[in-house]
This record gives sequence, structure tokens and C-alpha cells, in this order.
Amino acid sequence: MENELILNEDKKRFELHVDGHIAFVEYILNNENIMFLTHTEVPKSLEGKGVGKNIVEKTLHYIKDHNYTLAPLCPFVAAYLKRHPEWKSLLAKGYNIG
Repeated sequence: MENELILNEDKKRFELHVDGHIAFVEYILNNENIMFLTHTEVPKSLEGKGVGKNIVEKTLHYIKDHNYTLAPLCPFVAAYLKRHPEWKSLLAKGYNIG
């Protein structure tokens, strides 16, 4: 599933276009370069196919590549970080994942 991550700045979200559907992660970027990931949505027809994991991984790579820090407000993103502690170095000051 090598779909390209699209940064949709107008809608303030990252998108993956898969099989005619759009999965997305909404974000807020503040003036301290903290990216708040607020909501992840995967269409029902794509659930269980790894699309959520894929878009979160691609979004985390984007954050890392742009030297942002992460505030994982979305429960799906927070759960992903718990399962993949190698990403915890991206967390903004004051944020911790159990």
C-alpha cells in the first residue's frame, strides 16, 4: 500500500487516497512548531487493511522530516505511539504516552 501522503493545507489534514476513498489525519500547527494531531478517520470500506497505521506512520515521518514536535491528541495516534515507542522522541515537551 504505497500511497503518497498528501498535505492538504486548506483542510489542515494529511490525506491518503486509497481505492477511491480518502483517509485523513487532521492537524493544528502552532507557532512553536508543535503539530497537534487531533483526529484520524479511515472510511469504513478501508478499515482493517492497515490504512490507519499507514497514514499515521507517514504523518510521523513528515513531522520528523520537518523538525516539528508532536502533540498526539487523537486517541488512535496515541495508541499507535504506545505500540511503537521508537516514535516517542517526537513528543513535544509536556506530552507523554504511557
